[in-house]
Amino acid sequence: MKNTLLILLLFISTQVFSQKLTKIESQLIDLIDKNFEETVALLEKTVNINSGTLNLMGVREVGRVFEREFAKIGFQTEWITLPDSLKRAGHFVATRKGTKGKKLFFIGHLDTVFEKDMPFYPFTMVNDSTAKGQGVNDMKGGNVMIFATLKALDQMGLLKDRTITVYFPGDEENAGDPSWVSRAEFVERAKQHDYALGYETAQGFNIATVARRGASGWTLKTTGKQVHSSGVFRESVGYGAIYEASRILNQFREELAGEQYLTFNPGQFIGGSDISYNPDTGEGEALGKTNIVAREAFVTGDLRFLGEPQKEAAREKMKQIVTQNLNGTTAEIKFQDGIPSMPPTPGNYALVEILSKVSVDMGFGAIEAGDPGSRGAGDISYVADYLDCIDGLGASGTGAHSPAETINMKQYPDLLKRSVVFVNRLMDL
Repeated sequence: MKNTLLILLLFISTQVFSQKLTKIESQLIDLIDKNFEETVALLEKTVNINSGTLNLMGVREVGRVFEREFAKIGFQTEWITLPDSLKRAGHFVATRKGTKGKKLFFIGHLDTVFEKDMPFYPFTMVNDSTAKGQGVNDMKGGNVMIFATLKALDQMGLLKDRTITVYFPGDEENAGDPSWVSRAEFVERAKQHDYALGYETAQGFNIATVARRGASGWTLKTTGKQVHSSGVFRESVGYGAIYEASRILNQFREELAGEQYLTFNPGQFIGGSDISYNPDTGEGEALGKTNIVAREAFVTGDLRFLGEPQKEAAREKMKQIVTQNLNGTTAEIKFQDGIPSMPPTPGNYALVEILSKVSVDMGFGAIEAGDPGSRGAGDISYVADYLDCIDGLGASGTGAHSPAETINMKQYPDLLKRSVVFVNRLMDL
């Protein structure tokens, strides 16, 4: 039954490709078809290994699967270990080195949001065009696309004397703190290349990603005078910690909401006479009664932005708002750097033009750059200041980060074919 479904998928995906393709490109496309059953088997194998970020053994097991596969096609493989303090599994890297053509840096990630103690959702074919499973499109579908692309190129002898690096971090979904320690080696490797290609989930069959917003965190702590609630608002008492935190959050909304590409969201709010918060687990507790003016309040949130100037301007405005205290209260805000943004650059748009030409030549239609504000933070953003980047080259699907996560198996073969032609052309620019 499985083989029948695969044959049907290949039949559905068959296109009458334009005569603008070279003989080699047509042969690469044929290889994608020939290898497709093995490609899907690899996808199923990796999806069926739980690799939630905090499941260090599971993340490493997925890495070992790719280690074996990349070794078969002539790549040198290694495992990048991280300091124990980060509590993360590490990163998988596969490399080939040469002197010919452009140097390409492929980005995926081994981990998913589905931790080991969560319900398990294996790879399952729902129908002839849809499969589901943990991380099937975010981003094990993309990881397998990278491998299948390079496998076909290797089978044609097109990777000889080429410089290719494949980098699969093990903690993209929840990077170790500080994240720059986890990404230091990643960035240094990327700097040695000409282009970074991210295979995160495709936003649409004819959309490519030229920008991603950055993500950082913030915490707000307020204090007030703990007295009987009947005295609230009096000059000698003031407003209490919860009113002050609420004032600040509302002023954030009034003065900063609506700015293009900028969002800021309070994710947790804890307040009362006594509070506790565990930053490692995100668990918090508050003690108090309705007849007590709150002595403490604590809020955690995130800040998303496009470009460092926007981030810094927003932080300065937030700091100013925090200093405008209500009577009888104090407030302090702290910011934590996270993932930087990937600004849209002329070089990124140029990569989209190359991909679009490939797509048109294959009869798939033109590709447009997606809205710069439509995608959140990703690993490619760490290297965006050093080389031209394009993302969203991976699998298409729905429900990422949820039990309903799916991959579009009807589009998957065509995305693979477009990927292999794109990479082949890119190497020879």
